[in-house]
Amino acid sequence: MTSTAADVRALRNRLMEQVEARLTDLLDTERKRWAEVDPRAAVPVDAVADLVAAGGKRLRPAFCVSGYLAAGGDPGDRAVVDCAAALELVHAGALIHDDVLDASDLRRGAPAVHTRYTAEHRFRGWRGEARRYGEGTAILSGDLANILADRLTQSLPARARPLWNELLTEIIIGQFLDVTVAAEGVVDPELSRWIAVCKSGRYSIHRPLLLGALVAGREDLAATFEEYGEALGEAFQLRDDLIDAFGRSEAAGKPVGLDLEQHKMTLLLALAVRRDPRVRELVDSPEWDVPALRDLLSGSGIRTEIERRIDGLVARAVAAVNQAELDEAWRGELVVMAREVAYRDR
Repeated sequence: MTSTAADVRALRNRLMEQVEARLTDLLDTERKRWAEVDPRAAVPVDAVADLVAAGGKRLRPAFCVSGYLAAGGDPGDRAVVDCAAALELVHAGALIHDDVLDASDLRRGAPAVHTRYTAEHRFRGWRGEARRYGEGTAILSGDLANILADRLTQSLPARARPLWNELLTEIIIGQFLDVTVAAEGVVDPELSRWIAVCKSGRYSIHRPLLLGALVAGREDLAATFEEYGEALGEAFQLRDDLIDAFGRSEAAGKPVGLDLEQHKMTLLLALAVRRDPRVRELVDSPEWDVPALRDLLSGSGIRTEIERRIDGLVARAVAAVNQAELDEAWRGELVVMAREVAYRDR
């Protein structure tokens, strides 16, 4: 029987509901376990649980489940549910740490973890420095999210374990290079592209998709999903750059403009520096004039250039998946997902 678009979405939605239930059950169990030791011990669990419950796109679990089902995986196998839930926990940990690194006070429309616990320290008049307490709580909460994620992946088949380990490593190395390049003021579009793909694109699209396929036993899809995932992952990060440079905090659910305030050499900015000497002059200054930089970027044509680049990356991703040995309905669904990811507004 031939599957339809409605069939594959319904099947994915059913597994995604199981992913949500797995996350809720795990975090509820952990909270109860540690609260019995001491109510304070549940704070890091609460920090992770609150962020997970706040929503988000569930992009990584969706790609993991889609890769699994597109590869012909058994919908009744719980291994893919655990893997998808683990990816959302890794994402939660990365966001918690990222907000500390970027000094971002808002996440998903609510105070970031470090902000929330800094404020609590001040309100209660505790000893020591409030900021250090808030950031320390956030760092430990993010670490806990990664530990819980790794626990969920204990049943991964051996063929998928190296990819999982690589995903975790790439996030850390990509984040470090992001911070270092900003500190050194390095202007290198190719390095900026690699950082963007490494710290965000791969773990958002390519790795989850391929993890799903590997859990299903379809190692032959590695090249196709790499081509699709790498192209779409870069488009995903470029959209993030555009949202940060030109978006509104109300729509994004987080502060915008932080990349410029933190001297982040995004791919968008690296390309703008190459094409406009006025942008380079501002970027070469010890302290960036962020309003002036945003004005220059708005009038430089870089937004149009990035949109064209995104169009090309989406076309590349679509071409890759259309040539894959997959059910036609799943090819169509992966095309839809590519467009939703690349042309989102938050």
